[in-house]
Amino acid sequence: MKRMWLWIFIAVVGVGLLVTGCQATRAGYESAPYQVVRSDGKFELRDYPALTVVETPMADPDGRDGSFMRLFRFITGANEGKQKISMTTPVFMSGPATNLTMAFVLPAKLKLPGVPKPADAAVTLRELPAGRFAVLRFSGGRNLGNETESLAKLNAWMTAEKLNALSPPVYGYFDPPWTPAFLRRNEVMRQAKPGG
Repeated sequence: MKRMWLWIFIAVVGVGLLVTGCQATRAGYESAPYQVVRSDGKFELRDYPALTVVETPMADPDGRDGSFMRLFRFITGANEGKQKISMTTPVFMSGPATNLTMAFVLPAKLKLPGVPKPADAAVTLRELPAGRFAVLRFSGGRNLGNETESLAKLNAWMTAEKLNALSPPVYGYFDPPWTPAFLRRNEVMRQAKPGG
């Protein structure tokens, strides 16, 4: 009986350390700033300021086409200034299957035109305009099933709240790939305005 309690104790401590470690990893990065206007469970209405992003096309929806590494190389010095730039969260993914993009939000202190130009022609810089967004937070691995289900929930909430969608969905991923799926913070968001 003592052995069983020892294993239970070890399991509880292990899970606690895992959860704490994942949250500490996420907390170690600057995140895109926003102001919560309203909360409703896992749904939020947020105001985002203009964000500077570095972006690249994705030929493969699973990201196995090197898109992440193109952006990572940019922030680790593959730019005209050989400047190292801090990693931030989330990593944004958006667009239809035939025109997917991946983007890193740059730290708030970096604004165009002061950001060094990318060395890779497949990497571009741009500013996302400020706006109000409806957002749903969800967990799990990144896959079409989770994204489709989460988008359906967000769309239903927006309809119930009489919010018109002004943009296609954007997915935000906050955790490194080694984070267990049930601990991941993911979001789907759409620019919104009150409707009738």
